Amino acid sequence: MSDAPLVLIVDDDEAMRRSTQFLLASVGLESQSFESATAFLAAYADGDSGRPGCIVLDVRMPGVSGLELQHILVARRCPLPIIIVTGHGDVPMAVAALKGGAHDFIEKPFKEQYLLDMIEAAIRLSRERLAENADRRHVEARLAKLGKREREVLDRVLEGKANKVIAYELDLSIKTIEAYRATLMSKMEAGSVAELAQMAASLLLHKGKPSSGGG
Repeated sequence: MSDAPLVLIVDDDEAMRRSTQFLLASVGLESQSFESATAFLAAYADGDSGRPGCIVLDVRMPGVSGLELQHILVARRCPLPIIIVTGHGDVPMAVAALKGGAHDFIEKPFKEQYLLDMIEAAIRLSRERLAENADRRHVEARLAKLGKREREVLDRVLEGKANKVIAYELDLSIKTIEAYRATLMSKMEAGSVAELAQMAASLLLHKGKPSSGGG
């Protein structure tokens, strides 16, 4: 998988698509453009190119609008930041886009450098999310290696319970709990309970996020 960023442009205005792609190429950024939300979803059903980048999305398009596409991508937990671009913006629309998870809202006409700055910021955010997602997948893979008893001990360790309390609750000896604890620490690749807590927190935070598509 390439680590080079990819900017995805969704706009029914062919001239705007071409000019934006030309602008991005001038600073060495690769891009792909789509004339409609439907065409975009046909290529990227979940909105994810698998690479760092962002989506530059026009609001007013025939069929599925930009804001409707944004809602779809948010619901599908698209990891790419979304930049809304429109020539018909107003305050309520901007508020709706940002509350809906947009990284930024830009009204036409705009300075090219401003768009480039927003795209660069979105790409940085995208890289951070990719790193977080990779870390989360590693934690989930480690969790999958734990047996039933090890998970039971882990849950209680994270609750701050002492070995003797865990032994009592699970009707096992303290030495057995110590053995399970040592094994789960090894499988989780954790050097301390604090590291275990950080791993657990990363999973909980991910589940609690309303979307990965916003800023």
